[in-house]
Formats: sequence, structure tokens, C-alpha cells
Amino acid sequence: MSGGGEGEGTSLEFTPTWVVAAVCTVIVAISLAAERLLHYAGKYLKKKNQKPLYEALQKVKEELMLLGFISLMMTVFQGRIVKICVPDDIMKHLLPCSLSLKPTSNGEESTPTSKEAGSHNRRLLAEASVGAGYCTAKHKVPLLSLEALHHLHIFIFVLAIVHVTFSVLTIVFGGAKIRQLKHWEDSIAKDNYDTRHVLKPKVTHVQQHDFIKKRFLGMGTHSALLSWLHSFLKQFYGSVTKSDYAALRLGFIMTHCRGNPKFNFHKYIMRALEDDFKIVVGISWYLWVFVVLFLFLNINGWHTYFWIAFFPFVLLLAVGTKLEHVITQLAHDVAEKHVAIEGELIVQPSDDHFWFHRPYIVLFLIHFILFQNAFEIAFFFWIWVQYGFDSCIMGQVRYIVPRLVIGVFIQVLCSYSTLPLYALVTQMGSHFKKSIFDEHVQVGLVGWAQKVKNKKGLKAASDASSAQGNSTQGGSTQGSSTLGGIQMAGIGRKETTPAEAPPANNS
Repeated sequence: MSGGGEGEGTSLEFTPTWVVAAVCTVIVAISLAAERLLHYAGKYLKKKNQKPLYEALQKVKEELMLLGFISLMMTVFQGRIVKICVPDDIMKHLLPCSLSLKPTSNGEESTPTSKEAGSHNRRLLAEASVGAGYCTAKHKVPLLSLEALHHLHIFIFVLAIVHVTFSVLTIVFGGAKIRQLKHWEDSIAKDNYDTRHVLKPKVTHVQQHDFIKKRFLGMGTHSALLSWLHSFLKQFYGSVTKSDYAALRLGFIMTHCRGNPKFNFHKYIMRALEDDFKIVVGISWYLWVFVVLFLFLNINGWHTYFWIAFFPFVLLLAVGTKLEHVITQLAHDVAEKHVAIEGELIVQPSDDHFWFHRPYIVLFLIHFILFQNAFEIAFFFWIWVQYGFDSCIMGQVRYIVPRLVIGVFIQVLCSYSTLPLYALVTQMGSHFKKSIFDEHVQVGLVGWAQKVKNKKGLKAASDASSAQGNSTQGGSTQGSSTLGGIQMAGIGRKETTPAEAPPANNS
């Protein structure tokens, strides 16, 4: 960028050294303060043995590094970008604002606000000093002005910050809601410790059980429609009750931890939620594709920014309804097969209740919902600060207010209803997560699994070299291997065969 740039001020060649030093000092100080803040936050999380949250913090650092790289690329190549010249006709199509609002040759425009006029004038100065003069000599116009590139630069940064902030708020508020379930966990554990309660013979009449009475709505097509409607409405009030929690907790323990009836289910779902947070806080490649697609479709008259706000809203309602319906299906499976049961009522977790038999899809959808909602809010505030509330990109008030209301509604519903539902209901799959073990046990299991894999590879190579015409007889003893009372057939969504399981931990 040679030249003094008369329209924008002097270059560094004629700028006082104390000004350069002062500005650099402020920028470096702010950057170092932010870096130290993240560093001490990481040390605190490690000290508190919060490895999942520490990994989430590392994910935030990765996103900031990616932003820094994007910023560097845009800064380094801005000189070349603004000198990419195209015919004037190309720049008259797919515009976010009408051409009638474009400034005239004398710097005036058709809008009445002086704020917008000043903004457009500054934009004209930037274009004239950087790319317009170069392209005008070729009877063309710049592909992207320097100021437009700068505004895009700011938007990407604001988007990432808002997404991380909203994700943290969702996990904090949702986690606080989930921690309230600890009272139910303590109450159930207290009943289990009561010898008279445990040893007392019990026959459970299924239809009289609280869980069944609140969730089972009968059989047939009519009841199926009612169950979906009930699931839709249930996410708005009392999405999870104590009877739901007790039934799902017992079903999980009897399926995966039969040897450990005192298993702390609440602590497990909290660890699982912390593990999932490091996924939610990141911005994956497909989310960047969504950003690019929206920027492409933000065309004048289409009101894309308005209609797209309904997408995460509808998606969130669908996810909440599905999670509620999974609980209802678990109740139906028991109520349709039994009238009375000796002992406690036990539901059977299964992947069949989830979309495409994959509970993990729910986390993917929540990740997308949170990002899209953050995108809407970030886009609104970016336009407001950068161009003003009356900007043509902002749109009319009747389009603005519903977007803000929907954004707040999504944030509240996701934090206080959908996230607690997700944390509880997604444990009702056929397999459990590695969070079921403490961190040191996870490390030991990974080492054990690697050793088993290596031994199997050596054994296969040995058998292949020694067999040669001989049939070997071998069999694996079928049984139920456990570790601390936990069934080893479902860790990490990969089944572990009994022959490969580690010895039982009797401590």
C-alpha cells in the first residue's frame, strides 16, 4: 500500500514515533492480558480436575488462532483483493441493498439520515484511495473495496466471539439446571441405603406407576398422535420430572452397571455434558459453509435474515419434542408388555428410539442451533453498530423485532429445557460414554484396549503362519465382564467382546 493516501491520513513515514509506540503498547497490553486470562483459566480448571472444560478452553484457543490466521490472510492480501477489477455490470446484481440507495456522484444519496451519508462518504474515500482509481483507469470497478473488506473482517471476529459467549452461557445455565437434579439423585440413593425399603418384597403394578401414568397414553394411532402432541407441549413445562429421572436412571444402571446399584448417575451425566461442551463451543467447517451461504443469499427483497431465524427455532422445537418422545416410548415399551412386575419397573435403553439410531445426531443439531442463533444475534449487532439501525440491510422494524424475540426464546429454551433433556435422554442409547469412568480409569482403559489390539494382531499373524492346512480349535468363553460393576459391552459406542474385557475390579 504505497503512497500517503491523502484521503485517509499520513503514512507511518510521517507519523510521530510516540503515537506509533503508544498504539502498539495498548494493543500488545490488551492481547497479553487476554492471553494471560485464558492461561490462568486453564490452570484453574486443571487444578480443579476439570479436564473436559479445560479441553473446551483449548478449543476456544484454537478458534481464536483460526481467527488470527483469517485476520492475517485478509490483511496481507487486501492490497491484491481491492485491485481485482471487474466490469461494472457484474456489481449490479445480487445486492443486499437497492441501487436507489447508492450514493450519487456528488456524495449525496436518497436516504435522509446523516449517519448513513457519512458512512457512505467514508466508503467512497476508501474506494477512491485504494482500488477505484486503479480500476477506473481500466474502465472497471473494484471487486471489493477496502472498507467493505474491513467490515467483513470485523463481522467474522464478532461472530466467533458471540458464538463462544452464547455457548458458554447455555452450558452455564443448562448446567445449573442439571445440578438441581442432584436432589433427586441424593433422595434415590438414600432410599437405596434404607434396608427396610430394599428388602421389602415388592410387586409393581405397571399402570399405577408414576412414570407410566404420566407418560403412557394408551395404544393405537390416536394415542400415538396424542403422545407426539404431549411431547411437544411437555418441553415447555416440567420437561423432566423426578419419576422420569428415577426410571431412566434405573434403566441405565440395570443395563450398563448391574453390578453397581449405587452408581452415581447424576455425576455421570454432568461429566458427559462437560465432554460434549468442547464440541459445542467450536466452529466446525460446515458452520462456516452456512455463514458463506447466508452471506450469498442476503439479497435485497428476499429478507433472508428474517426467514432464516425460523430455522433454528423450528429445529429446536423438533429436537425437544423428539427427546420428550424418547421418554414416552420407553414408558410405552414397558406398559404394552407388562401388567405387573416383580421388583422395580425397569426401562430398556436402545438406539432405536433416536433418529437414524444415533443419539449423537442430537448433539450435532444442538451445536448447529446454538451457532445459527449466535449468527443471527451477531449479524444484528454488527449491522447496527457498523451501518446504523436504519440501514437498508437491517430491514424494517417488523422484521427486526421477531428476530430478536426468537433469538432470546431459543437461548432460554435451549438452556433450561433442551440441554437438560439432552443430558439425560441421550444416555438411553444402547451404549454408554467413556465419561462413565473417572479420568485415570479412562487412561488405563485406553492402554488396555491398545494392548489387546496389539495382541490380537500378533496372534492373527502367528496363526496365519502356523496353520497351513491345520484347523485350529478355539473358543471364547461367553460371560459378562465388568469393571467396577460396569458392563464392558458398550463403551464409546463400540462393543467390547467379553473375551477382550479386562479383569473385574473388586476394590
